Formats: sequence, structure tokens, C-alpha cells
Amino acid sequence: MINLKTYGYTEIEAIPDGLLPGRVTELRRERFTVMTERGEATAVLKGAFYHSVETRVDFPCVGDFVLLQYNESGDSLIVTVLPRRSKFSRADYSGHAVGYAKTVREQVVATNFDYVFILSSLNWDFNVTRLMRYLTQVRQSGSQPVVILTKADLVEDYNLPLAEVTQSIPDVPVHAICSHTGLGLNELTSYLMPGKTVVFLGMSGVGKSSLLNALIEQDVMRVQAIREVDSRGRHTTTHRQLFMLPSGTMVIDTPGMRELGLFDAGVGISTSFTDVEKLFPQCRFANCRHQGEPDCAVLAALADGSLPRERWEYYVAQQHEHKYVQDKTSYLIDKRARNKTIAMSSKQTKKNGGWKK
Repeated sequence: MINLKTYGYTEIEAIPDGLLPGRVTELRRERFTVMTERGEATAVLKGAFYHSVETRVDFPCVGDFVLLQYNESGDSLIVTVLPRRSKFSRADYSGHAVGYAKTVREQVVATNFDYVFILSSLNWDFNVTRLMRYLTQVRQSGSQPVVILTKADLVEDYNLPLAEVTQSIPDVPVHAICSHTGLGLNELTSYLMPGKTVVFLGMSGVGKSSLLNALIEQDVMRVQAIREVDSRGRHTTTHRQLFMLPSGTMVIDTPGMRELGLFDAGVGISTSFTDVEKLFPQCRFANCRHQGEPDCAVLAALADGSLPRERWEYYVAQQHEHKYVQDKTSYLIDKRARNKTIAMSSKQTKKNGGWKK
């Protein structure tokens, strides 16, 4: 028997007879690997599940706790997903370029975690702006972000980019490491506690697989060399998977993301740019656009240098993307609301004696 508490499970409600709780540790297409008290099980969704959820967001994801009908000699059936305590999502443009997407959907990347390690390699592809985009979405998830600067052996002095990130993101822990030499790995032990779950996020080639191999103390993930011409990585991780470290910490490794589309990131933006938004009430006009109005606190801060122009531009860009995604998402939300109203109306009509001519 396996104690599911070691996988972060906390019983929050009575389990119906005939069902078994478990945690999704891997997802490949429509098949799930679920850890239960009886061991690892392969599972698929029960047919009724498809009719009980409103959107794809409600489908199980790596990290989810689920209830299933256990089958020791075949596929178990996932009946429901238990409430999530944290969730990391990204905007899904369905393969279209941002400006050409008709609708934007939410894609859930991982759930039920405590920390998110945002990985960025210290090579030519190092980009603070990209780190700030990840940070905004991580803060939206409700978990604690940690920035990990990998491949510290590739630069003469990693303290320079470390200081740049610390200055741009002053309230987030930042660590420089090298997975191959072990440099800086001891600084991560405070996060790697039994029962805790950590999500690895970052672009291809930043060293997520190398760090996982170093922490798990064996080569569980294949590692590929980056392209020397642009320091960009090749995809190593092709699906999401949860690993158990010797420390008892769980790591959810995710495929590399070329671009992270912000989704429903209003709270994350406000949290990331509290220094910017605290200026707004100081403007003379409540509806100030900060573009030339008199007594604008933002323009004054930009003029005296107390608000760096680059930071203001980061804020404006993220708010612009957030509004774009919200506008594209509202169509789907309105459509679901209309369908739900029609379905409820149909049920009420049938309850009152059927359709009337």
C-alpha cells in the first residue's frame, strides 16, 4: 500500500464507495498514469465524464487529484477531478499567430503545486523580458515563483545577469546554478521538502531536464545539445510528467515553451507591477490615460526617473496582451453561458410537460 500523503494528497471530502483517489503523474494523449494507494494505474476518462464538464480546462492534468474506478487488470476509469489548490495556465491560440486568432482558449499546464521554478539559461538567449512574462502568469497561479538561472558555467561572471534579474524582479528569489558541476544546487534545498510539488517552466534548451537529472540523482530525462548558432534548444521533454525526488519532493516537468501567452493575468500583472499601479490614484484625473494629461503621476515619475521607462513599457505591453486575450476569450464565455441557458430552459420545458406547439 502507498500512502498518498507522500504525493501531496489531503482528504478534503468523503470518498464515495467504489472510488479510489489518486494523483495524475503522466499524460500521453488520452491515457493517464495515476498513482493510487494500490500503486500505479493506467486510466482513461469514463464516458460520462465528457458530458459532465463544460470546457477542456476541466479535464485532468498532470498534478491533479482524481477519483477513479480502479481496475487491477485493465484501464481504470477517471470519474471526476478533485478541486485544485493552484493552477498554471497559458493562452492557447490554436496554432495561429497572435493577431490572427479568432478565439483564445485556456490551456492548463500543471496543477496543485507549491513552487514554480522559472528557468532561463545564461547564454545568448538570456532575456529578462521573457522572465517577467513568466513571472506574471506564475503569480496568477497563486504559487511562489523562483527564478533559476542555469548554465552558469557558460559565462565569465554570472553575478552580472544575476544582478540584472534581481533589479528587475526585486521581490523574487533568484539563483544561479550549473547542473553538471553542482554549482548553486544546495541553494534549492529549502524548496525541495517532502510532500511539496515544484513545476519546471522555461524554453527548450534552458536545462530543465539536466536539472531534473541532477536532483533525482540519475538520468531519467534525455538531454540534447543546444544549437550553437542561436543558443536555442531542441525539444527534449515532449509531454508533462511528475517525478518523485529522493527528498520526497515532486517535480512536474513541462515541455519547453517558445512563447508564453498570458491568460486571465489581471491579478498577476497587478501583483508584478504594484509600483506602477500605486501611481494611478495620484493622477489628477481618475480616467487618466498617462499620455499627456496634466498632473499625471506616471508621466512625472517617468520624467524624474523614479519609474524606469522600460518598466512602464513592460507594464503597458502586458496589459495590452491581457486585454486582447480577454476580448478573444469573452466570445467563448458568452457562448457557454448561452448554451447553459438554453439547456436549462429545455430541462424546465420538459419538466413542465414537454414541448408545446
